[in-house]
Amino acid sequence: MSTLKIAIQKSGRLNEDSIQILKDCGISINNGIDQLKAEASNFPLEVLYLRNSDIPQYLIDGVVDLAIVGDNLLVEKGKGIEVVQKLGFSKCKVSVAVPKTFEYNSVQDLAGLRIATSYPNTVNDFFGQFGITVDIHQISGSVEIAPNIGLADAIVDIVSSGSTLFKNNLKEVEVILKSEAVLAVSPKVSPEIQKHIDTLKFRIQAVLRARNSKYILMNVPNDKIEAVGKILPVLRSLTVLPLAQEGWSSVHSVIDKDTFWDVIDQLKEVGAEGILVCPIEKMVL
Repeated sequence: MSTLKIAIQKSGRLNEDSIQILKDCGISINNGIDQLKAEASNFPLEVLYLRNSDIPQYLIDGVVDLAIVGDNLLVEKGKGIEVVQKLGFSKCKVSVAVPKTFEYNSVQDLAGLRIATSYPNTVNDFFGQFGITVDIHQISGSVEIAPNIGLADAIVDIVSSGSTLFKNNLKEVEVILKSEAVLAVSPKVSPEIQKHIDTLKFRIQAVLRARNSKYILMNVPNDKIEAVGKILPVLRSLTVLPLAQEGWSSVHSVIDKDTFWDVIDQLKEVGAEGILVCPIEKMVL
């Protein structure tokens, strides 16, 4: 049986979450300290721990079949690589930042400036759409210090919380793109490997649905069940079980965790009581 090869960032912000989502999919990885390659014991999968910047080329060349990688890196180095699933973690922005003292009104104010970045292709594409030429200084690491030491007038870099910009007296003025971790596939996968990819994708989707949902159950007067049904988003229909107390039922459903408190308030208003909310481990549709 062929083995699916998946690339994961060797270290950094993507590494732990990438390993965790595979574990949540029921895949046991025999991972030792400082290993660059590890096999799964219960799934035809091999993990390669690679430098983040090298992953797009490994996908293009077919050295790996699949990768968990930041969408921003594919925009920079992996155009044409197919993204089969957004994963919802490691969210960030690729942004233009300038010194706080810089008077910024529009992107035209950046014309001709020296811009330090690790994303030269992304920068060229962004400014090119405005017909603007900039002087790119390609550097890796510590991009945010470039204006302070006179290397550049502005930067383009990843922004998560914005704390690094603040510490270096910079301000964000343009968001070039928003990024998150994605599951990307090589254009050179075989039909047999594609079956493994489809299986893994199915498991990942079940995990992601569970992460974004909560199981809810409550006691509801029978004459209010229809009103509750209009509030709750349901997979197919409400689960309704009669209680020992006449005229009442236990109602079960699934709600989105992002709208949880709004839904709870509405349920209480129509008479729901004893509301319990539970995490969901997996959700298979």
